[in-house]
Amino acid sequence: MGQEDLAFHETMDLHELLNLKTVALLKAKMMQGIVFDQDLRALLEKNVEMSVMDIKQIQRLYPYAKTQ
Repeated sequence: MGQEDLAFHETMDLHELLNLKTVALLKAKMMQGIVFDQDLRALLEKNVEMSVMDIKQIQRLYPYAKTQ
């Protein structure tokens, strides 16, 4: 990505995507505590790992977001 700022609608989409990923991460972490099936627990752990990576990637775009 170049030095260009994101458009306003892209900034809003980025914010919504970050919120969605954060909620999904919290839900997966909470579900891990009540799931007893080891296969499902492993899937949830993988989901948590992927969500953390996704959130970090999204956060790298925030310097390009419009603030006004």
